[in-house]
Amino acid sequence: MNPPLSLFYEEPDPDRWLPGDRHPRRWLRRIIRGPRRPGGQERVFLNLCAGLDRLGVTYTVNRYRAARRNPGMPVGIIGKAHVLELQPWRNPILFGASVMSHPLADPGLLARHPNLRRILVPGEWMRRMCVPHWGDRVHVWPVGIDTAAWSPAPGQRDIDVLLYDKVRWEHDRYTQELIDPIRTHLTLRGLRVAVIRYGYYREEDFAALLQRSRSMVFLCEHETQGIAYQQTLACGVPILAWDRGGCWQDPEFYPARVQFSPVSSVPYWDERCGATFATGAEFPVAFDTFWAQLQAGHYQPRDYILANLTLERCARLYLDQWSATFGPIA
Repeated sequence: MNPPLSLFYEEPDPDRWLPGDRHPRRWLRRIIRGPRRPGGQERVFLNLCAGLDRLGVTYTVNRYRAARRNPGMPVGIIGKAHVLELQPWRNPILFGASVMSHPLADPGLLARHPNLRRILVPGEWMRRMCVPHWGDRVHVWPVGIDTAAWSPAPGQRDIDVLLYDKVRWEHDRYTQELIDPIRTHLTLRGLRVAVIRYGYYREEDFAALLQRSRSMVFLCEHETQGIAYQQTLACGVPILAWDRGGCWQDPEFYPARVQFSPVSSVPYWDERCGATFATGAEFPVAFDTFWAQLQAGHYQPRDYILANLTLERCARLYLDQWSATFGPIA
């Protein structure tokens, strides 16, 4: 039997006012808000585990004591960088896909953790952005999409366009310049439009809207992977995406500290998925072409996901990264 993979993932939940107060706060949150819903990075961890389960690969989760007792044991730390600080790791580490926005967010990372053998990021443009700081330790690994949970539904669809608003910076400006003009254009064409905004919905509500939608207009400055738009593709919903290109826009770094380009809002994509436009001025013509192609049955977005981003395929890619880092698992 292959030795198990030793994986680690935790959401940050520090004490706020008194030592240990995170425990009653967690209990109160559950009472007031109900069960906690997975965030984006936790979804990465859960989907990796689901993919490994489907492959029949054995793994353990958060065995900190075992890692301390066996410093030669390889470990995989998924996502949250704070896990690196929870104990003095002597183990060789495969870190990621990392949620860290840029290497300059923690310039001392490699000095503090020389045992970081390999750092995974979700997509190729982010890898190129990180290479000047992390060198050949940084590699690409995307997580898979659950194509059973996210799949097309039979029946009539009563929403022509689901407008997905994931504009993260200068939202008021882009509401006036991009979001509202697009919504007005679609409404004047007589199309049935629904709007959903990132960070303001539950995953199950998004899934329900996708089952009713014929298409999506996706608005986001850039994505490192883009799980939500890939869930959309898995549901058989073609996308017209705002792919502005240009520089990485995070205002914590841009433009004073980092000017990196080009970036993409749809880093995993081909002609089966839909179409793109770069500016608001391009949208009307781009949408006319997209809508005609959609009605002609030109797009096959689910086929793209099935070929590239299933749970099983991406779990195998993670195992490839593990083997390249530590040697064969068997």
